[in-house]
Amino acid sequence: MAKLTNTTMLVRTLSILSPLTLLLLWEFLARFQIIDIRLFSSPSLIIQTFFPLLFSGELLYNTAISVQRVILGFLAGAIPGILIGMSMGLSPLVRSAIEPMIAATYPIPKLAIMPLILLVFGLGETSKVFTIAIGVFYLVVINTMAGVLNIDKIYLDVAKNFGASRKDFYLTVAFPGALPMIFAGLKLGMGMALILIVAAELSAAKAGVGWMIWRSYDMFDIEQMFVALMTLSALGYIFSIVLDILERWVLPWKQQCR
Repeated sequence: MAKLTNTTMLVRTLSILSPLTLLLLWEFLARFQIIDIRLFSSPSLIIQTFFPLLFSGELLYNTAISVQRVILGFLAGAIPGILIGMSMGLSPLVRSAIEPMIAATYPIPKLAIMPLILLVFGLGETSKVFTIAIGVFYLVVINTMAGVLNIDKIYLDVAKNFGASRKDFYLTVAFPGALPMIFAGLKLGMGMALILIVAAELSAAKAGVGWMIWRSYDMFDIEQMFVALMTLSALGYIFSIVLDILERWVLPWKQQCR
């Protein structure tokens, strides 16, 4: 037990020291002009820019706009992805009908279809939410289908022998059995959502973290650009923690096996 505690403390210490070491190295290289601060700035200059943006409310406002778009797009892509993924895993007919289309369209870069999305949905919020949703959907549907297909066949046979309805197959067999893979897809989908929010806000947006990045680049305000980038990084970390907490709550047995 003591050895396990020491290992846990070491892991937590390293998780804190490693980013601090990177920041100190970055500051050192900037102070001694080993790197060009006009291009890479420095942690101290970025912090000096961060607090005025925070206290003025500009950073919080743009972050809230982006978070709203990310959550809406994430839910719009994840919910259909889970439902269709379970249907594909349970039914060979559904899988044979949908899997070729997913295999054919998944490799298409989502940024490449941005002009088409803007033509169909316009320049409003719908196009931004749809851009995120379509990226999340593929990752969730593929992982959900794989999770259902990996369920031991004996569980499906037992449910069939007890006369389980189609609804029972979904709710008591496919969904619980595929949950570990579903959460893997959700975590990947959240990462994709944060990537696509920047692309979505680069075009015809008037607010958001992605818009801040583009505006900062346009004005050559490197410090503000790094503030926006670090805000995205912090959002990714927060969303990851939320999904981890949700996974531990839904799948407590998975944590006990570690």
